[in-house]
Amino acid sequence: MKILLTNDDGVHAPGLEVLEAIAREFTDDIWICAPDEEQSGMGHALTLTRPVRLRQHGERRFSVTGTPTDSVTLGLRKVMQGEPDVILSGVNRGANLGDDVTYSGTVSAAIEGALAGIRSIAFSQVTSRNGEAGADTFDAARSWGAKVLGPLLDTPLPKRTLVNVNFPALPSAEVKGIRAVRQGFHDYARGTVVEGRDPRGFQYYWFGLEPIEHTLDHGTDLEAIDDGFISVTPLQLDLTHHSSQCALADRYQP
Repeated sequence: MKILLTNDDGVHAPGLEVLEAIAREFTDDIWICAPDEEQSGMGHALTLTRPVRLRQHGERRFSVTGTPTDSVTLGLRKVMQGEPDVILSGVNRGANLGDDVTYSGTVSAAIEGALAGIRSIAFSQVTSRNGEAGADTFDAARSWGAKVLGPLLDTPLPKRTLVNVNFPALPSAEVKGIRAVRQGFHDYARGTVVEGRDPRGFQYYWFGLEPIEHTLDHGTDLEAIDDGFISVTPLQLDLTHHSSQCALADRYQP
């Protein structure tokens, strides 16, 4: 089995080391192609207005001066020798739950893999609200990652789908298990905008990530994490709202 690893936290991020350790429980044929610096919140951005550079850091280990999408594209077209069987993205430091997947570079790297017809899985480690930025928060992902990944490697999945996995912010011994659930949705608008002035007196705006209130709808990734379970959510690339399509078709009848 050949696996391509990527992320949005950067090629030197500790979560990528965790992901590599998980992948090595299944194969040693591992390739890494990730952004050279953090690209959180980039979504499915593709770099079009400047050149992208590829740098090698060791055997089968590369970084890209671009987005997670750029990394997967170059990994498949310029780095790897032959197509991978699986693309794994993560392990992201922080949750990618509910409609936050639309912002996520971690999930978008898996989307790019799915577009290429390759089985793709995104992994994220939820962190506590009072956790320190430099703390090792990956205990649950480290201990449970292989248990989650194993069934995902051989479960039949339709083309143009991917899987989004989130580990709860708990010590591994306190994780209650794994749930296959649907995507949830937050109740309120995203975060805050913090206004300030830099040392030269120029005004700036910084998008904050204040906690978002949400209702724990039954059977969702949000509920699973809140209950202490790992969430496993299949996502599809077809964004068509089919019932609305039918309603609109009736409107445009001659």
